[in-house]
Amino acid sequence: QVQLVESGGGLVQAGETLRLSCEASGIIFSINTMAWYRQAPGKQRELVAVITGGGNTNYADSVKGRFTISKDNAKKTVYLQMNSLKREDTAVYYCNTASGRLAYWGQGTQVTVSS
Repeated sequence: QVQLVESGGGLVQAGETLRLSCEASGIIFSINTMAWYRQAPGKQRELVAVITGGGNTNYADSVKGRFTISKDNAKKTVYLQMNSLKREDTAVYYCNTASGRLAYWGQGTQVTVSS
């Protein structure tokens, strides 16, 4: 059974930092592609960052240079380091992976950035 458990969200002021964590179980973590998505109120869920099993990364244009995705295979955990946060980064952030044809999602963690 695949499980993704996020943590690390919270309320911060613009310009501050947060680090999100997502601990995975039930998958071969070292080879899976892991991703972070976010969904703001009234908007569609959007891809924020992705990291492949080999460690290649890609980012949404809106977060390039500010966010960094990384992973620790030993801990089966993927991270999202968020620097220079902006009000528009306010959203629920979800961890995502796939196994076979199925996509799996965490429960989400709220990030709120105030000005």
